[in-house]
Amino acid sequence: MRLSSVLIIAITFVAAAAVSVVAANFSVKLIEETSEIGVRDALDDAGATWAEVQADGLTVTLAGTAPSEADRFAALTTAGTVVDAARVIDGMEAEVADAIRPPRFSAEILRNDAGISIIGLIPTSTDRDIITDRFAAMAGSETPVADLIETADYPAPEGWEDALSYALVAMEQLPRAKVSVNAGRVAITAITDSAKDKLALEKSLKAAAPPGLRLMLDISAPRPVITPFTLRFIIDEDGARFDACSADTDKARTRILNAALKAGLSAQGRCTVGMGVPSPNWAQAVEQAITALATIGGGSVTFSDADITLLALEGTDQDTFDTVVGELENALPEVFALYAKLPETQAPDQGPPEFVATLSPEGQVQLRGRLSTENLRNIADSYARSRFGSDRVYTAARVVEGLPSDWSTRVLAGLESLSHLSNGAVTVTPDKLTVSGNTGSTDASGQIAALLAAKLGEAEDFEIDVTYQEKLDPLASIPTPDECEAQIKAITDASKINFEPGSATIDASTLGTMDDIAEVLKVCGELRLEIQGYTDSQGREEMNLALSQARAQSVLNELRARRVRTSTFEAKGYGEERPIQDNATEEGREANRRIEFWLIRPEPSAPERQTTLESIAETSDNGAQDGTEDAAGSNASEPSEDATE
Repeated sequence: MRLSSVLIIAITFVAAAAVSVVAANFSVKLIEETSEIGVRDALDDAGATWAEVQADGLTVTLAGTAPSEADRFAALTTAGTVVDAARVIDGMEAEVADAIRPPRFSAEILRNDAGISIIGLIPTSTDRDIITDRFAAMAGSETPVADLIETADYPAPEGWEDALSYALVAMEQLPRAKVSVNAGRVAITAITDSAKDKLALEKSLKAAAPPGLRLMLDISAPRPVITPFTLRFIIDEDGARFDACSADTDKARTRILNAALKAGLSAQGRCTVGMGVPSPNWAQAVEQAITALATIGGGSVTFSDADITLLALEGTDQDTFDTVVGELENALPEVFALYAKLPETQAPDQGPPEFVATLSPEGQVQLRGRLSTENLRNIADSYARSRFGSDRVYTAARVVEGLPSDWSTRVLAGLESLSHLSNGAVTVTPDKLTVSGNTGSTDASGQIAALLAAKLGEAEDFEIDVTYQEKLDPLASIPTPDECEAQIKAITDASKINFEPGSATIDASTLGTMDDIAEVLKVCGELRLEIQGYTDSQGREEMNLALSQARAQSVLNELRARRVRTSTFEAKGYGEERPIQDNATEEGREANRRIEFWLIRPEPSAPERQTTLESIAETSDNGAQDGTEDAAGSNASEPSEDATE
């Protein structure tokens, strides 16, 4: 049956309509994609990567948050260059303008005998009354507190409260000081009564500083008062040397040491700069006396304030001695008085009577030889027991007649000299007193010389042969924080701290390692130390982090059990962070399961940090040919704070 012509025409029109609809949809889709891609590319090229583009038919919608109104308008303009501006719909927002930049909060605290004053700008959130009450309690009721603080209603910056709290604690130890407080930083300028007090104060302030606080210390100690002002220079068969040396200024010290070098001093000379000089012409007089001693060929010259004793060597030519001494007497500045002596040459005999006191490295003291009276023997024994301990003294001296009248003075002066040594001996004869031995004090020789010059008088001959040994010095023998850190690393490298599988319990086989670390820390004293725990990458990250924290805490507890002071230690777990080897191998995972000990060092300020980064970059460029970096070494900068400075 044939279709009618009407039906054929209808079908033709329907087909044409369908084709038209499909073509229209395809055209619209093509326009949408072309418009969206074109606008997006144009915005990316213009740096407006924050803008979002959505095409819907012939319209293009822009969304997102512009950094500013100017950036929003620029984005609209850029889109209008790709499609007709009438087709662009603005759905963007602009960020709210930044608030006014907060001020720089700081405070200056000054404390002296006149009172306490504080000036600066602090946040309103800081309790001003607490600050003034703390200072009022420090100053007392009769000392004024000047409150010149201003406040600003802005949030306290990070590190401000810690810095201010630390400054309040520090001021309690500082009767004369200036403290500058900034967020995360405290600078202290103070003065102490002695070098010993300075070391103790610096140690106390560093130990009290919280982690992350940058602490700047400028603690000074006044020059010591030297009484009597003493100098002793010797030239003999052993060469030229100082037993004691004092100077009133750095310039005078240089002048004295130069004169000694010309006279034959070969070792590095040490001269203490202090107060109490009897004359501003001290350096001139010392220089002349040393030159005179070198001219006559040797002996000793001793200054005790303005009194000078010059003892020539036995056998010195009499004419030379008289000439040099005469010239020296005429050249010496006013105030100074010279006593010169040329010993007479004596025939050998069986030897003079003597008294000897010895101090062993273990602290045992033995007294032997001759004493003039029973009373002197009792006094010497009692004095030695009071100085060295009643159970450490053995007296084997005998009483004889015919000893010099000043024998008791010389014996007791010798015992007092011995107390300045760690070990050594004192020998007393009618003509000389000799002190020899080792000490851990750099000032021992000078102190002994001053003591003997004061006790024996200007005309007496004595000899000091005292050697300073750093290992005996209680301060110099303490390793630095960096040395302590290196010693602990050497121990853990040689014998790793292991734990029972999946546990924070330290394996019994490595408890000896903990003993070794504890011994090092006991010698090092107070350190700001972070004990870091690490795991491998097996297991869940949260569980690894908790396990590493528990293991670090377990190590800290073991140190406490070994009586190590851990008040400045921190235990922190880092989980599977910072692997030092590949976790894909068993050996790598074993290496990554570890405990590390790192000093907590202060973080640098922005300028310091930039300088450090530039230095590291320059070092890296220069050392690119040196091989790969030690993986463990990269962690050295991770802790937040030295100590020490």
